[in-house]
Amino acid sequence: MAMWLAIGIVAAYLAGTFPTALWLGRRAGTDPTKAGSGNPGASNVYRLSGKRTGVMVGVIDALKSVVPVVTALVVAGRPEAHAVWVAAVAGHVWPFYRRFRGGKGVATAGGGGLVLSPLVGLVCAVLFFMVVKFGRVAALGSITIAVSYPIISALIGRPGWEVAVGAGVAAILVLRHQSNIRRILGRSEQRV
Repeated sequence: MAMWLAIGIVAAYLAGTFPTALWLGRRAGTDPTKAGSGNPGASNVYRLSGKRTGVMVGVIDALKSVVPVVTALVVAGRPEAHAVWVAAVAGHVWPFYRRFRGGKGVATAGGGGLVLSPLVGLVCAVLFFMVVKFGRVAALGSITIAVSYPIISALIGRPGWEVAVGAGVAAILVLRHQSNIRRILGRSEQRV
């Protein structure tokens, strides 16, 4: 079982490294790593290449964790599914072939989180869209749901280890948004 878990973690990490934003952004005529915020993620592609391309990036980035997590749930169980969730997020955030400089991991974390805890995922999705709709700042929505996921998980009674894994994923997302937090505080963050 340990060998299969290791294979699953490596496969999930590799799935996470798939460069969705670069692939679709360049097809639309822009390189998201060299324009806008410079981040290879859905929000930057949305601003640079339009709604359709941005949404496609978000959906595919989410699927990078959905597929490994669903597979792990079916084949193994919840602990293994949480392990591959973290691996997929890590692959998106730290892809080996880009010197470990990737995206911010929100869509990839969100996809797996929705599968692992649909109620928490749906509440977080609603929170994200409300914050972005009224605040017009995607990063603020991302930070809000990252912090909210483990808190809501704890409130609805998920096991402590699941809350801890969710908190770990949240910490990765918040750390990746440090520059956004500084710009939000300085009121210079780009609006959607």
